[in-house]
Amino acid sequence: MKIKPQKIQASLVIMLVIVITVLAGCGGMKSTSTDAGATASTGETTSTEPVTVKLQLKWVPQAQFAGYFVAKDKGYYEQEGLNVEILPGGPDIVPEQQVAGGSADIGVDWVGSLLTSQEQEMPLIQIAQIFQKSGLVLVSKKSAGINTPADLKGKKVGNWMGGNEFELLALFDKYGLDPNKDVSFTKQGFTMDQFLGGELDAASAMTYNEYQILLESGLKDSDLNVIDMNNEGVAMLEDNLFANKEWLDSNKETAAKFVRASLKGWKDAIADPEAAVDSVMKQAESGSTTKEHQLKMMQEVAKLIQPQGMDEAKMGYTDEKMFQQTADIALKFGVIKEAANVQEAYTNEIVDMASKTQ
Repeated sequence: MKIKPQKIQASLVIMLVIVITVLAGCGGMKSTSTDAGATASTGETTSTEPVTVKLQLKWVPQAQFAGYFVAKDKGYYEQEGLNVEILPGGPDIVPEQQVAGGSADIGVDWVGSLLTSQEQEMPLIQIAQIFQKSGLVLVSKKSAGINTPADLKGKKVGNWMGGNEFELLALFDKYGLDPNKDVSFTKQGFTMDQFLGGELDAASAMTYNEYQILLESGLKDSDLNVIDMNNEGVAMLEDNLFANKEWLDSNKETAAKFVRASLKGWKDAIADPEAAVDSVMKQAESGSTTKEHQLKMMQEVAKLIQPQGMDEAKMGYTDEKMFQQTADIALKFGVIKEAANVQEAYTNEIVDMASKTQ
């Protein structure tokens, strides 16, 4: 039978439509499958290497740094895609030098030390303020009769020096005391033996360490008078987080993730001091401290990180007024030779990013 050309053309059109429809359907199915696979891959199976961040501590592992150990133990850094290496400090380690030289990415130190390093043109910037208050106090036995700072006149007052003395110099200045004439200002050892032995009328102490050592030695709070730098308006900011500017320019998201996980660790440490100390004791040198001492340290450190009445959401932020006060004291007493450019010395950008990162 002879088929008419019109019918052949119609049949070809119909077949072509069918083929296109099938191919489109298969293509759609294939596309949907691929998208689903990609989503699953992104969420579950994609393998990306964690970003290594090296944190340089100011001192040896102790509750002063508990938040970082808690964040590591609980996997908060890992959840952020970070592999954080916590490097212990010591008497011969300057965190600013380690970070400026690239041996560490982020460091912990006091703000006064950071200002000195910045003046020496180290490319460093503060990215978070962990301690919101100073932990430095002057402690004396009540028998010494030092009830106010004015009573320090004629007394033997100790400090570790080496950059730790500037709050006391500001205190002397406030009360018109010449440290070279009115006060016998003496270098203090890293134990409280001089004070306990009666060689010092007043000794420097951190609320979370040396003061606790005095209580552990048998003294009671009621036996002691304390001059608090915060109450006297001469406090300088202490433990912060700072980074190399050059590293930070290319790693802001990484820095924000680190800060976010660290603050989460600190919040947990404050809420559960005993568990935090367990994390600390795993890192502390065997026999160098006791769990009891570290627990008291953690409880006192918590008061500096989140002072009474402070909104938890403000943890980590640098207070402009307190930073300026620290810089002013540093300038007045020769920590730095020229006024610090406060606007370039620190940034709250990273903490802001950390609070928004999901």
